[in-house]
Amino acid sequence: MKKIAVFPGSFDPITLGHVAVVNRALPLFDQLIIAIGDNADKKHMFPLEQRKKWILDTFKDQPKIAVEIYNGLTVAFCQQINAQFILRGLRTSADFEFERSIAQVNRKLAPEVDTLFILTEAKYTPVSSSIVRDIIRNGGDVSEFVPKEVRY
Repeated sequence: MKKIAVFPGSFDPITLGHVAVVNRALPLFDQLIIAIGDNADKKHMFPLEQRKKWILDTFKDQPKIAVEIYNGLTVAFCQQINAQFILRGLRTSADFEFERSIAQVNRKLAPEVDTLFILTEAKYTPVSSSIVRDIIRNGGDVSEFVPKEVRY
């Protein structure tokens, strides 16, 4: 059986921290699906298709990676595509506390889907999409926080 993982998020925009987590996780799986959650209640800075294009461009040379847009529960998406794992990156202990609760509920909803956590490299600990968006809104340079493919 193929080992398939889903790395869910809004990726608004994708950051070098996301890229580092994906690159570290790749040897563990046969396929890694970067799944962009489409949450109509959330205000995004960049359109879904733009975010998807940036991710596809960032990982264009990596055949194990696919990019999908999904709605609803992440575990339901995992079940639809027969993914056994949810991949989450952790920057801080606060991330762990938040993600642990979600992982425990997901396990109740879909016992066949396990959540794996990968710690972000220390240099990316302060980098988040929300901080990057704030820098962009205020005219700052985000080139050291996002892949070169992210152009807006």
